[in-house]
Amino acid sequence: MKRYLTSAAAAIVLLGGAGVALADTIVVQPEQETVVREYVKKQPLASVNLLGVELKLGSPVPDKVELREVPNVKYRVAVINDQTVLVDPDTRQIVEVLH
Repeated sequence: MKRYLTSAAAAIVLLGGAGVALADTIVVQPEQETVVREYVKKQPLASVNLLGVELKLGSPVPDKVELREVPNVKYRVAVINDQTVLVDPDTRQIVEVLH
């Protein structure tokens, strides 16, 4: 019985931790992606070439990169190394890389 309770307690702790991790995950709605894609087609942005910058979720975007506001979208957009990225304006971290 003691072994069962210990396993159950461990599972609860693990599931609780997973809930916290999921709460930190940023989900960009498909509608927002569509708005950004259409905006970038109509108002092309010049690509900023940054050597050694890995474009992945959570990567910081340097201050020298201009973030463009897109109407009705929470995040800002930039084109880095010919890739369109959505960036959280508060943290300057990449929240989505559009392919």
